[in-house]
Amino acid sequence: MSMRITLGRPDDMHLHLRDGAMLEAVLPETARHFARAIVMPNLVPPVVTGRDAAAYRARILAALPAGMAFEPLMTLYLTEATEAEDVAAAHAAGLIRAVKLYPAGATTNSQSGVRDFDRVRGVLERMAEIGLTLCVHGEVTDPEIDIFDREAVFIDRVLEPIRRATPGLRVVMEHVTTSDAVDYVRAGDETLAATITTHHLILNRNHILAGGIRPHYYCLPVAKRERHRLALRAAATGGETRFFLGTDSAPHPDSLKESACGCAGCFTATNTLPILAHVFEEEGALDRLEGFTSRHGAAFYGLAPNPGTVTLIRGEPVAFPARIETGAGPVTVFDPGFAVCWRVAG
Repeated sequence: MSMRITLGRPDDMHLHLRDGAMLEAVLPETARHFARAIVMPNLVPPVVTGRDAAAYRARILAALPAGMAFEPLMTLYLTEATEAEDVAAAHAAGLIRAVKLYPAGATTNSQSGVRDFDRVRGVLERMAEIGLTLCVHGEVTDPEIDIFDREAVFIDRVLEPIRRATPGLRVVMEHVTTSDAVDYVRAGDETLAATITTHHLILNRNHILAGGIRPHYYCLPVAKRERHRLALRAAATGGETRFFLGTDSAPHPDSLKESACGCAGCFTATNTLPILAHVFEEEGALDRLEGFTSRHGAAFYGLAPNPGTVTLIRGEPVAFPARIETGAGPVTVFDPGFAVCWRVAG
């Protein structure tokens, strides 16, 4: 028996598009279903100034296939040399929607990130004044801290001190992976929110390691214990307005994923909406899927809901492509490990 649901056209509030040949190949996978996305700035070299953001936005729009409508919401990469007035000017011009904080060494292309948080205090204070959002990759990089504990330690050591020292600063905790982060957001006020990825609603750490290493399930922050996954599911499907979708879809060529030191990231742009419909159906929360994908994030960022809709239909199991071909090499599409019976119509 078929079912269908119609959603306001969604937003992806955390997306990696890369650049060059990879950008050209992966952009249509998002633009096919999503109207807007918060685009991550961790290129090489990173997007650190308003001029960089304008140039990157132009490259994204130039790569957009004819007939597709998509708005990239640009971000700047926070470094210890970032100038507060450049950030403010880019925001005033409508060029950027957020600034991204990467602790140095935390994830892909984060070498230019922040080591001394006191050196970015002036930028954060200016952001609080103008209402510009700080998106954070919430992990410490201290090698003495277990990788599975780095998100919880980041909250205590870094994020809470930053928020106490910078009243009014709007913060999105990106790709939260723990019940600690869920509880922290719930305890916060309207200036604090979090994105949750598609893959973290499905994976726990056993999926990566039990029975053999599965490189296409390796991401940062790494998936945690099952109790944390269940906490994420409850937050995503519970209708809470300060949790919303940010896929963190992160393409890498298979040659770099399937190597002795594989890159972190799951590429979910192709099949995120059908997988989410599956998850929300399992939780008896299909009526809350639109809020998670299309309403909550836009409201936090002060954006109007997108015009237009997407319709998902439930029927026979869908065969998604195993990979997409790019000029940088094939990229494996995330496999949730179960049959998905939802597809996007059209």
